Amino acid sequence: MSALKPLAMLLGKPLLICLAAAGAGIWLMRRGKRGARTLALAGVAAAYLCATPLVGTASLRTLEDGVPAFDPSAAAGVRDIVVLGSGYDPRDGLPISAALDPDGLARVVEAVRLARRRPGSRLILSGGAPPGHIAAARGYAQLALDLGIEPSSLVILDRARDTAQEALDTAALLGSSPFVLVTSAFHMPRALRLMRRAGANPIPAPTAHGLRGTGFADRYGLIPCADGLRKTEAALHEYLGLAALVLHVN
Repeated sequence: MSALKPLAMLLGKPLLICLAAAGAGIWLMRRGKRGARTLALAGVAAAYLCATPLVGTASLRTLEDGVPAFDPSAAAGVRDIVVLGSGYDPRDGLPISAALDPDGLARVVEAVRLARRRPGSRLILSGGAPPGHIAAARGYAQLALDLGIEPSSLVILDRARDTAQEALDTAALLGSSPFVLVTSAFHMPRALRLMRRAGANPIPAPTAHGLRGTGFADRYGLIPCADGLRKTEAALHEYLGLAALVLHVN
């Protein structure tokens, strides 16, 4: 799977692919190749659509609507809360709340909230980093401590650099014991499959929902914007990951 990751990362950048197709079409048009105009127009049209809230919302909806909200009654007595890693980029002068990316910040805050409502809970903070960088789990731990969580309630799993390895690490720690799984709503379907495939027993607690806007333009607008493209990219990344699971290459 590691050899396929660069390809997956490239395919997860729809704007880049669309613009490359448009550029290739223009280059071929200058050489009089058949179908070049169609390729160029298709690339431009696809780039436009990928950046619209309409396509971004539709892409995320299938992922997020398939995961129910956390039901506390379904996790009665469960005290382990696993938080999956996201981006973390600490720098001098930057508060921890800014060093975590929006998804990571939402995940750890939600996990702390759940822990405070479930006395005796244990926060299992996951997420590694490339060599020379600080693991996301370390950033999670710092914020959790700042928010009043006791050090004795924290378990740090800072080795994994992808969700598949996080699932293996979680299963190795907890076995088949049930636990609350906190991650972004759009990421939850793939995370649940990987956890269950590893032999773990997660209870989903999704957060950082991408479909937050209530206005018509926020959900169905046709004016390209950064948020629309962000939603499309996030969804496409998850669809590629789910496809890899189906094809048994993850």
